[in-house]
Amino acid sequence: MRTSTRDLRALHDRVAAWLSGRTGGPVEVSELSRPSANGMSSETLFFTASWAGRPPVRCVARLAPAAEAVPVFPRYDLEAQFEVMRLARERAGVPAPRALWLEPDPGALGTPFFVMERADGDVPPDVMPYTFEGWLLDAPPERRRELQDASVGLLAALHDAPFTRDDLSVLSRPESAPSPGPHGRAGGRDGLRAHVDAQRAYYAWAHGDHPIPLLERAFDWLEAHWPDDPGPDVLTWGDARIGNVMYRDFRPVAVLDWEMAAVGPRELDLAWMIFLHRFFQDLTEAMGLPGLPDFMRRDDVCRTYRDLTGHPPANMDFHLTYAALRHGVIMARVWRRRIHFGEQAMPDDPDDLVLHRTTLERMIAD
Repeated sequence: MRTSTRDLRALHDRVAAWLSGRTGGPVEVSELSRPSANGMSSETLFFTASWAGRPPVRCVARLAPAAEAVPVFPRYDLEAQFEVMRLARERAGVPAPRALWLEPDPGALGTPFFVMERADGDVPPDVMPYTFEGWLLDAPPERRRELQDASVGLLAALHDAPFTRDDLSVLSRPESAPSPGPHGRAGGRDGLRAHVDAQRAYYAWAHGDHPIPLLERAFDWLEAHWPDDPGPDVLTWGDARIGNVMYRDFRPVAVLDWEMAAVGPRELDLAWMIFLHRFFQDLTEAMGLPGLPDFMRRDDVCRTYRDLTGHPPANMDFHLTYAALRHGVIMARVWRRRIHFGEQAMPDDPDDLVLHRTTLERMIAD
């Protein structure tokens, strides 16, 4: 999917010039490339940098998308992502990539960006989904369970970390919303209220001119089923799914994509991790394939999380429905981008922009 029109040859010289300013001397930049599976939201660049006789550093740059790329999200608060990655790594022991440099000035590369160290490992793919083919599908069941438990362990470590309000203040700035993240408490609201309000604002930005009735009914369902006790607020990863983790020997070595990080109840991450697998599993079964029906099951994930943290997940029906709604808002925006670039036709029924329409309709039927 299209995320950039920037020319790599021109970028090479600009990256080298920018790094020379940061390091205070000449820098050699090599192996500049884009990943074959670029992200849906921001642009990614790979390169290797050498300076002052030091060993080469393998780097990844995340660039905010240009306006002509029709971004998925209205704002890209790279400073918040950069800081949350640092906190997750240093304070929670979560293997987020080491954050190297943040550049808020768009003058260097035409847009703000940050640079982190590059990690190596295997990522369960989205295309074709890991439920269709690949190393995870082919693995013995006990190794898949090892990966599942280790992935839930990432959430447990992040949620149990003793972050202070000052630590997370970067998530509460006005420039961090409206968007699926990052954001935190605002105006005295609890994290869940602020989170859902931000999703409504994001929906209005992404689809306000062309409403999607199913998503609007789902927002109404949330209000009618609001939890009496949403639970304590923690730092949540946001896009908490195995497709954003690099694994080596079925163990996490890098936790990626923190742009949806937020302050809110633990169940936001748990439900997202469970639902995103369910989304791929449903697609797989619809194609007549078995997929991974015993992987990331709700009861198993919640039991592992409770054993690791002592916190029994609550309000999971609410949070799984909310995860399905959030995913619908984001993916409908992705489809609108494809329509804009002539890659997809607009469906006659706007509810068909929700790829898991049947699932969400069933969730809000009561």
